Amino acid sequence: QFPFGRRLPCDIYWHGVSFHDNDIFSGQVNKFPGMTEMVRKITLSRAVRTMQDLFPLEYNFYPRSWILPEEFPLFVAEVRMMKDSDPSWKPTFIVKPDGGCQGDGIYLIKDPSDIRLTGSIQSRPAVVQEYICKPLLVDKLKFDIRLYVLLKSLEPLEIYIAKDGLSRFCTEPYQEPTLKNLHQVFMHLTNYSLNIHSGNFIHSDNVNTGSKRTFSSILCRLSSRGADVKKLWSDIISLVIKTIIALTPELKVYYQSDIPAGKPGPTCFQILGFDILLMKNLKPMLLEVNANPSMRIEHEQELSPGVFENVPSPVDEEVKVAVIRDTLRLVDPQKKKR
Repeated sequence: QFPFGRRLPCDIYWHGVSFHDNDIFSGQVNKFPGMTEMVRKITLSRAVRTMQDLFPLEYNFYPRSWILPEEFPLFVAEVRMMKDSDPSWKPTFIVKPDGGCQGDGIYLIKDPSDIRLTGSIQSRPAVVQEYICKPLLVDKLKFDIRLYVLLKSLEPLEIYIAKDGLSRFCTEPYQEPTLKNLHQVFMHLTNYSLNIHSGNFIHSDNVNTGSKRTFSSILCRLSSRGADVKKLWSDIISLVIKTIIALTPELKVYYQSDIPAGKPGPTCFQILGFDILLMKNLKPMLLEVNANPSMRIEHEQELSPGVFENVPSPVDEEVKVAVIRDTLRLVDPQKKKR
C-alpha cells in the first residue's frame, strides 16, 4: 500500500474508493472517473428513466421511481390517479435516501402522505419506488442477488459478468407488506449489513445454506424445479448491458474531462456490484448498482460484548477471489507483450 502515492509507474493501480489521482500517466486504474456519482440512487434513476422514455419495453426491469423532493407533487398526483382508475390497487413504496448505503435510512410506506416521508423530504433527497410485492422466495425468505460486473472499457464498450454471485437472504419469513409489518426490516430488506444484526442470521460453512449463499446454488435449485435457467441468465445479461448503456454517455463526459484524448493518462476498468431481485415469475429487477462492492472474504463475529474476531466466510471467498483473479487476468498488461 502506498498511502502517499508512489513515484515509479505501475501496470495496475488499485484504488480503494474512487478515481482520485491526477499524477497517473500510464497503466490501468481500477476506477472510472465519475462512477461513484453516476450510480447514486437519484442519478441512476434519472439515467434509466431517460432510456425508459425512449425504449419503454427494453427498460422495464427498473421499478417505477420518483425523485424527491422535486417530483413529490408528481408522485402524489400519479398515485392518486392510479388509485382512482383502479380502486383495488393497494401499493407499497420504498423510500431510499440518495446518499445512503448498506440499507441506511430505507423505509416502506403505503401512502404518499406518510408523515415520515413528508417530514424528511426537504432535508434528505431520496428516490421513492414502487415496492416489488411478489418476489421469488427460497425457504420462504426473500433474497437478492449481488452480481459482479467488470466494465473493462468504455470505448469500445466491453463488459464481463462473473458467472457466480452472492444471494443475500432476509432473516424473517416473507409476508406481503401490510401496515402492521411495514417496519419489519428483516422481512422486507435484503441488505446484508442490516440482516447480520438479526438473531436469525446464519453464518454458513456451506454455499447452499445460510443467510448468504452462492447464486449458482440458487440456480441449481431453480433448475431442479424445472425453471428455465438459461432464459433467466440471458434476461440478467440483458439487464446489465442496458443499465451500463444508460450510464455510458455521462461516464464518457467524466472520462474525457479527467483524461482528455491525446493526453497521457491511464486507462480505466471497474468492478461494479449489481443488486438484482427476482420476481416470482423469474423476471429480474434492478435494485441498484454499487461502485465499490465489498471484497471482504471474512465476517466479524462477536465473541463477547464488544470483542470481535474475523472469521473466514467460504461463500464470499468462493465468489470474490474468482472475481478479482479473473479481473486481473482480463486486464493483464503483459498479455499484449506475450
